[in-house]
Amino acid sequence: MPEKFFMERALKLARDAAAEGEVPVGCVIVRNGIIVAEGRNRREETQNALHHAEILAIDNACFVLRNRRLTGCTLYVTLEPCPMCAGAIFNAGIDTVVFGAKDTNMGACGGVINIFEEAFGFKPKLYGGFMEEECAQVLKDFFIKLR
Repeated sequence: MPEKFFMERALKLARDAAAEGEVPVGCVIVRNGIIVAEGRNRREETQNALHHAEILAIDNACFVLRNRRLTGCTLYVTLEPCPMCAGAIFNAGIDTVVFGAKDTNMGACGGVINIFEEAFGFKPKLYGGFMEEECAQVLKDFFIKLR
């Protein structure tokens, strides 16, 4: 079952991203009850379309754990993963994905499509809508300020 502590850490990272002018998405990767890696959106800072919170957290977790396979890990992210990030989750072999707010524009876990329902050889457990209101509010506040 998802742990509130880990999503709260992801929310802190999302708020940090917002303070830097990034779309506020934060992500943590957990193994054996310990955060092994974190990421937050950095696309504006780096001018790199690949620098989503999940991609950066996965990259960091592979480095920390010295393994391209992140079996036994749970990924917590404040916004539903997009197709690119879902593909990275598949390739890393992450066991469980927990996300907060739905993404009806780019979501690949039910918002637009659920890529994890397709006939790939691997299916992570998926928990959507965990702390959804808090996660959605961070995004709403950011876009209100942006306008």
